[in-house]
Formats: sequence, C-alpha cells, structure tokens
Amino acid sequence: MDYNHKLVLAPMVRVGTLPLRLLAAEYGADITYGEEIIDHKLIKCERRINEMIGTTDIVEKGTENVVFRTCHEESDRVVFQMGTSDAVRALAAAQIVCKDVAAVDVNMGCPKSFSISGGMGAALLNKPELIHDILTTLKRNLDTPVTCKIRLLNSSQNTVELARRIEKAGVSALAVHGRRVADRPRDPAKWSEIADVVAALSIPVIANGDVFEYEDIERIKLTTGATSVMVARGALWNASIFSPKGKVPWEEVKREYVKKSILWDNDVKSTKHTLKEMIMHFSCLELPEGKAVTKSETLADLAQLYGEDNYYDFVNANRFSNGRR
Repeated sequence: MDYNHKLVLAPMVRVGTLPLRLLAAEYGADITYGEEIIDHKLIKCERRINEMIGTTDIVEKGTENVVFRTCHEESDRVVFQMGTSDAVRALAAAQIVCKDVAAVDVNMGCPKSFSISGGMGAALLNKPELIHDILTTLKRNLDTPVTCKIRLLNSSQNTVELARRIEKAGVSALAVHGRRVADRPRDPAKWSEIADVVAALSIPVIANGDVFEYEDIERIKLTTGATSVMVARGALWNASIFSPKGKVPWEEVKREYVKKSILWDNDVKSTKHTLKEMIMHFSCLELPEGKAVTKSETLADLAQLYGEDNYYDFVNANRFSNGRR
C-alpha cells in the first residue's frame, strides 16, 4: 500500500468498526484503521467466513463474539491495529488477520491505563529495543506491510531519534500524533514537532492531531510537510470531513452510519456507542434523540428512530432470501 498523499481514518477504540470505516471511505478516506485489538484477545480467536452478510470475521473461539469484522470492499485499505508488548505474541496475532487486511499497525501511542499497565501503547515509547524486536519480527515473517503509530516524546530530539529507529526496523509508514502522553485532547497538537519527524525520515509520515475541518488537512500538511493526514475525532463527529465537496449535514451522516450498521450487522452496543459519541459533540444525550438511542435494544429500534425502517426490512428480506447480503 502506498502511504503518500493519503487521507486516513485514525484508529479509535470502540468506534472504528466496519460501518464507520466504510462510511469514511465513501466520503473520501483512502486508508481506514480499525480500533486497537489486544494480541492476547486475538490469539484466542479464529477466522470465519460469514456467508450470510459477506464478511470475514475474527471470532472468539467457542463463542459468537466478533472481535474484528472486515469485507472484500475494504481489503485494499483497511489497517488492523494491534496492541502488544511481545514480539512472538504479536506475530501469532498478526498471522490470524494479515491475509484479510492491507497492513498491520502496532499501537505505540495509546495513553489509556489498560494499555500502559499491560506494557502496550505509549508504554512502548521508552522501550526502543522492544519496539525494534516487535517490528522486525513482524516485518521478517509477514508479507503484509507493517506500520506503527506513536505519540511525541518529552523532547522533539527524542521523538526524532525513536522515529529513526522505527524507520530502520523496516516499517512502511509512521503515524505521529502531535501530543505527548500527559497531554489531554484539549491541549493543542504540536504540529511543529511532527514537522521535525517528517524532515528526519524518508518513509511516509502520517500527521495526526487537531484536524476538525477539511481546511485543517491542508494546514497540517503545510505546517508539517507530511503528505498524508490522519483524522480521529473530526471524523467521528462527521465522517464527511474527508470530502473535498464539504461536509454533509450531520443528520444525513448519522442515517448513513445506521444504514451501514444494518447492512453489515454491526453489534447494537457498538452502534449505539458511536451514535452517542456523534450526538454528544453537537447536542446532549438528555434530549429526545439521545434518550431514544440509549433506550434502543436492537438495530431495528435504531432503524425506526432514524427513519430507516424500510431499509432494515429490505436488507433482512434480501439476506434471508438469498442466504447472504
């Protein structure tokens, strides 16, 4: 996969599932990352083909719990992001999904306690030898491209030194979130420090942080020198941020998200969580729409709420009459 001149949907916990990835791609995202999945969880899974809806599912053995779902429509652009702290385990996990995705990414930037406590995510930033071990093990043994995503270290010089070591491990691209581990989302992203990394590397650097409008994409490119840009919250709030034609009305984006959740049989809890995140940015969960989403128990309930009853009936009638989507 070519990582130059690309618009990228960032990995986002609990929301980066198939419907949002496909929605972002429809609006103009070239590369779409799935949510981070921990290697410990992945190695307890098996790969299954879901003929009914036309997907490839990574499912926990002995259950119907879908940990990761993808489809042919995104096979050339979806990136599987993994949380890991061990090279052997990382490889075992990656081998389960690598044939169904365009790349495998190692999360080295998540500051959440569940990642840090397990030695994953941002905990790796201070372990360059372990980083090298994980990346070179994946690179040697996979035909699939390997990438990683980091945060800034305590100084720009240290970030550049780590980025150079990561480049030497043979990754295809490096995403850089322009915040340090201690920074909060409200703190401004340090685009100038991403620029230092871009200047030091020859591989593509994907700039991430504070992209909320389409115009911000050009601004971060100019400031950092990166040709590819990753969008997180801006895409969650309105996935049409990737469209050069301008944002689509918020109500339409929510309806399209619900339709894709129905089409790909997304878990209702996941669908509700993403809708709530969309609603909270522009409105309030205590207003009628938010309360109705909270009360919804099935995708059929959400279809009715967003006026997509006919679409829900059509999809399910086709699904069961044809044996698949």
